[in-house]
Amino acid sequence: MALLAPGSAVPSALVALMVFRAPAWACLLCFTSYKERVRICQIFAGIEGPELEKCEEAFTAAFKGLLDTEINYDERSHLHDAFTQMTHSLQEMATAQGSFKVAFPDAAEKMRKVIMQLKEVRACIPPCGLQEVARRFHCRGCYSTVCDLPLDCPVQDLTVTRGHQAKFSCTVNFQLPKEEITYSWKFAGGGVRTQDVSYFEDLPRARGNLARIRPVQPAHRGTFSCVILHDQLPLARLYFFLNVTGAPPRGETELQVSFREVLRWAPLEAEMIEPWRPSLGELLARPEALTLSNQCLLAAVAALASVSATLVVWTFVRWYFKGN
Repeated sequence: MALLAPGSAVPSALVALMVFRAPAWACLLCFTSYKERVRICQIFAGIEGPELEKCEEAFTAAFKGLLDTEINYDERSHLHDAFTQMTHSLQEMATAQGSFKVAFPDAAEKMRKVIMQLKEVRACIPPCGLQEVARRFHCRGCYSTVCDLPLDCPVQDLTVTRGHQAKFSCTVNFQLPKEEITYSWKFAGGGVRTQDVSYFEDLPRARGNLARIRPVQPAHRGTFSCVILHDQLPLARLYFFLNVTGAPPRGETELQVSFREVLRWAPLEAEMIEPWRPSLGELLARPEALTLSNQCLLAAVAALASVSATLVVWTFVRWYFKGN
C-alpha cells in the first residue's frame, strides 16, 4: 500500500494507524511527519512514477513486521530523537544513491533495538492511586494511559485503648513525585466507617504525612482521611477507621461521661489531631525510612561513634600506663 496523499479527506496518520498494526510503523507516524516520509521516497525513487510507489510499499513493509509495544512515557523524547536521526540517515543514503530495499529493513531493525533499550514501563502497584511513574505511551494511537486503579485506598482499621495515642502514617507503596507534594487530613465523626467524602470535615492542624491523637477519647471514634496531592491534583485518598476501646475511669457514671464529652466536643474537633515527628526507633520501624540517604547517614553516625569510643579507650589506656 502506498503512503496516503496529502489531500485525503481522512487524516493520513489515523488511516495508517487503522491499517498497520506494528509498533515501529505506528511510532513512525507519531514521531515523524507525512512530508518527511514522502520526501525520503522521493529522494530514493524520484518525484513520481512506479518506483516511487514501490518505495512507499517497501517503507511500509519494513516497519510493519514488529510486534506491538508500549513505552515508558518519559522515554518519548528519546524515541523521537531516534526517529529524527533515522530520517536524516535515510535521506543521506538516498542522496548517495543507496537502495531503499536495503535501507528500510536496516532502519527498521535499528529502531527495534532502540525500542528494546528504552527504560521499561513500570508496573502498576495495587490497590489504589494515580501512579504517574507508571504512565505509558502507546505508539498505536499516539496516546498515553495511567494505571486503571481507584483513587480511594481501602479503609485501614486501627483499635486504640482510651487514653492512649493513635498514630497515622499517610504513605503509599508507589513512588510519589519529588516536589510539590502536600497532605490534607479530614475526619468523619460519630463512629462512622465510610469513604463518602460528604461526611468528612477538614482538620487544619494536621500537616505532613504523619499525624497522631493523644490521648484518645471516645469522641475520636470514626474515620480519618488523608489526601495526597501533587500540585493540588489528588494522587491517593487513604482512610483510617479508629475504634476506641476501654471503660471510662473508675467512679464515673454514664451521665458524667456524656456530659464531659459534650463540654469537650468543640475544642476536641479543633485540636484532636496534631503533626507527629517519629523517634529514631519509630523511623526505623517504617520500611520507607530505610532509604539510601538514611542508610548512609546511619553508617556515618556509627563510624563517628566507633572512632569516638576508640579515642576514649586509647586515651584511658595511655593515661593508665603513663601513671604506672
